[in-house]
Amino acid sequence: MLDWFPGIRVLSLDCFDTLLWRDCHAPSDLFAALPDSDGIPINAYQRVHGERRARRNARAARGVHDVAIDEIYRMVMPHAGDATRARASAAELALEARHCYGFAPTIALMREAKARGLQVILVSDTYLAPGPLLDLVARAAGAETAAMIDRVFASSTYGLPKAAGLYREVLARVKARPDQILHIGDNADADVGGVSPFGVHTLHLRQFSERSAQQLRLENAVAGLIEGRGCSSPKSPQPHRPALAMADESDAARHFGFATLGPVLFGYDQWLRTQAAELQAAELQAGRPGTVHWLFLMRDGYLPMRMHQKSGAGPVHAIEISRLTATFAAFAQDPAILRHVEENRGIDPAIIARQLRLPDATIAQVCGNRSNADGWRALHDWCRVPTNRRPIVKAAQALAERLVSHVRNTVRPAPGDTLMLVDLGYNGSVQSLIDPLLTRALKVHIAGRYLILREMQAGGLDKRGYFDPAHYDHPVLNAMTANVALIEQIATAQQGSVYDYADDGAPIRGASDIGVPQSSVREAIQQGCLAFADAATAHVVRADTPEPIGPWRQANAATLMRLMYLPMRAELEIVSAFEHDVNLGTCETLPLFDARVARAGLLRQGLFYQKGARRMFLPAELAGEGFATRLMHLATACFPMALVAADFADEAGRIAVMLSRGGETARIELPYRATHDGFFALCIPVGAGRFGASVPFGAIAAHVEIASVVAMPAGEYLNSRHDTAARETVIVPHFDGIVALTNRLWHCPDRAALVHFQPPVPADDDNLLIVVVFRPIGADTNI
Repeated sequence: MLDWFPGIRVLSLDCFDTLLWRDCHAPSDLFAALPDSDGIPINAYQRVHGERRARRNARAARGVHDVAIDEIYRMVMPHAGDATRARASAAELALEARHCYGFAPTIALMREAKARGLQVILVSDTYLAPGPLLDLVARAAGAETAAMIDRVFASSTYGLPKAAGLYREVLARVKARPDQILHIGDNADADVGGVSPFGVHTLHLRQFSERSAQQLRLENAVAGLIEGRGCSSPKSPQPHRPALAMADESDAARHFGFATLGPVLFGYDQWLRTQAAELQAAELQAGRPGTVHWLFLMRDGYLPMRMHQKSGAGPVHAIEISRLTATFAAFAQDPAILRHVEENRGIDPAIIARQLRLPDATIAQVCGNRSNADGWRALHDWCRVPTNRRPIVKAAQALAERLVSHVRNTVRPAPGDTLMLVDLGYNGSVQSLIDPLLTRALKVHIAGRYLILREMQAGGLDKRGYFDPAHYDHPVLNAMTANVALIEQIATAQQGSVYDYADDGAPIRGASDIGVPQSSVREAIQQGCLAFADAATAHVVRADTPEPIGPWRQANAATLMRLMYLPMRAELEIVSAFEHDVNLGTCETLPLFDARVARAGLLRQGLFYQKGARRMFLPAELAGEGFATRLMHLATACFPMALVAADFADEAGRIAVMLSRGGETARIELPYRATHDGFFALCIPVGAGRFGASVPFGAIAAHVEIASVVAMPAGEYLNSRHDTAARETVIVPHFDGIVALTNRLWHCPDRAALVHFQPPVPADDDNLLIVVVFRPIGADTNI
């Protein structure tokens, strides 16, 4: 870079976000961790407000644009003594030193400049004086970095920031012509617009691409929702900022992995290492020489295993224990069979029967031609017969022995060792099922260490999560797991799920239900994740070693929740064709999201359209629907809200509807409610296909846009069972005074203009609704 500017004698650098970066999103985020001073608590709002008042007063009283830190603290703590204020400002500088670091590319440029005999100066808009600022550089980035700086110019010294003429003072004191100076900084207005008019060469350090800048902004917003409001740590830590700043974005899928799951799995792996060390220390403390073995559960543990190996791991083991094999092995204990059937009431009974490994003929006999409820009762009654259960128990005992052989031959643990199971989570179901079996057969301790853990039952087993109730409440953990299918499909191995084992424990897998295109995209994403391991701290120069887990955990939680609830369009384009293999005794795959279905559902029911939907990444469906809708979805996921559909869709008005059957008519007033994007839903109860309905749309507006008119069972609309949309019937309207300009645009010349709807011929006794989704067009009205 210096070769671009022959003849320069001085390298001039901005300080913050050029030489020194902070490991949080914004400078004021640090103030959340300000300590008490002599028993006087200081919060972030007071610190920001005090600086604003100090600057305003300085402009009014002295005509200067910038102030020093002692002036700020006189405003923050007006009744404290000078010594107390001095201690408070010193505590702030200590906080800055802990959370600032040197940006390695800038430091490398400084070294090159010194090697060429150039002066290096620091020119900063800051409330710090030159001495404290240089001291901060030394404390944050090391004495070697500070020693390369020849002079420091601070705006607080002259009362002028760079945009208001600070560089005039610099030029008066530096022995070099303007054309012999190169200034670099991150703020285009200050570091280019405020400096280049003096004839100085300038370069704008653009920290982030537009994509990365948006990602970090959104993560900061999400962090504000999911983090507590304590003052023990800075708000919105982002230790992955320097890696994102230096990222190669030329390959979209690879960069997706680098920028999203890369930081998350890197942080997870650092935590796993501390957990393994704690487990090993516990063994030693108990006087046991046992070894801690790392067991990554396939398939979802595949990418965490690759990340661990990338980071320089010891021996690891890929263990193939699926929910299917773990579930069936548990049936070796006879009571587990009926318990499993009873706990899975509501699931397709044929799926439960296949989990019991019943013959096809038996499944057809017990479950065939029955409703889910009747099929479940028949299966439950069948399982209550002891002679029916005996073959299941015998087969399960044999599979359990083969499963134990798989673990024994893969890991070769000694009695007293610890098997640390590593998986994405989120309930630790496999561990719950196999823990007694492996503990008894191998005489080992089982410890589950998961990315996300939110147990549905208090099982009392040794389970922990990188994100678990020790760090986040259950609504947040539930929100994390609601869309975990996206993470599962990215993290998984390209192989079928294990359904049995050979006698020597070798896994026997089914066919993979995921196609080659998805697998190739997944591999590119995984390669990006692994590349992050090399970049995580490569661009950071610190004087002290930071706390390794806490900031990464907070940042990773915001990254994960942002990806799940506020995905960016470029990310969705990468995973738009992804499917999720259910892997519950069925070969079924489900789409991750379907924006087309979502649009229709939003117009008809608002966000309640998602209730009952089986697609696995529902927030992705809202990506084109505006930020307010997406943020509302995130908020309802993170916070317990006892809301009903009517709370989302206020009554916008009422309209008189005529119901008719034969020669009889009845007039009822029905509400229409706002749904989404200016549309309203009018729900007309017509019974079991008995009543026709006439609606005077002319009483609402002269023009209306129609999104849809369908009849459906009333319970399906009210319960938002949208996966039963096949039972919807499109209704053809008949007009009386209304002019259909198009199929979707109706003109109602006067208030009496009517449309008639005739419900379909009833196929059963369900009560029907006719749901009309419409939007008044323009300002014209007949009211």
